[in-house]
Amino acid sequence: MNLLAPVARLGRASFAGLALVGRITLFAIAVVSRFFRPPFYPREFLIAVLQIGWFSLPVVGLTALFTGGALALQIYAGGSRFNAEAVVPSIVAIGMARELGPVLGGLMVAARVASSIAAEIGTMKVTEQVDALVTLSTDPLRYLAVPRVLAALLTVPVLVAVGDSIGIMGGWAVGVQRLGFNSATYLQNTADFLEAWDVTSGLIKGAAFGFIVALMGCYHGLHSGRGAQGVGQATKWAVVSASVLIFAANYLLTELFFTS
Repeated sequence: MNLLAPVARLGRASFAGLALVGRITLFAIAVVSRFFRPPFYPREFLIAVLQIGWFSLPVVGLTALFTGGALALQIYAGGSRFNAEAVVPSIVAIGMARELGPVLGGLMVAARVASSIAAEIGTMKVTEQVDALVTLSTDPLRYLAVPRVLAALLTVPVLVAVGDSIGIMGGWAVGVQRLGFNSATYLQNTADFLEAWDVTSGLIKGAAFGFIVALMGCYHGLHSGRGAQGVGQATKWAVVSASVLIFAANYLLTELFFTS
């Protein structure tokens, strides 16, 4: 019996993981199914747009700026081994648009927004405000989850686009000021090698990551335990699950977009 105990624990953990995946999938379906059916709450949606989009812009912009600069330095250092320093502008632009812009932007939004949503909704649940919504015949999913998920779905691609631009600008600043590139040549190489699909694929990734971030925040907030400890656990797992799902979704979308 003792020999089977590890197998039993592994089986229980596997079933618990599959059950969690099923609950999150059903939650996502329930939220999406309410996108286009009234009643709508435009005030909650606009507040969510402000909190998720506008207030996340400084952290996303700073992250992209320093990432673009560091990427230019790394590519120059690596390319110099093969006399390929001229690839710096094109690789910085492609890397920011395809991967680093969407992924780092999504992670920064996850750290800031998923935790905030989970803490806010979890506190509402602990203080029985969610129960009060049900008492007033207001659907908690429609009032709390739909505006936030829809706002993240629409605003995170905009944040990604801004982050891409700032990141490329950071690479340009380092390339011109630190690495000795000619400004006009750097910008011309960036424009020549960056294709529309590179940018579009990153924006699609941003929309997917925004959906994941808000969905995880709402799910863990609405399923938080009682008390301060329950809210803290919900906040932690919202950020962890959103970050892991962002990396998983990034791989799947990259496989879909760029594997012939």
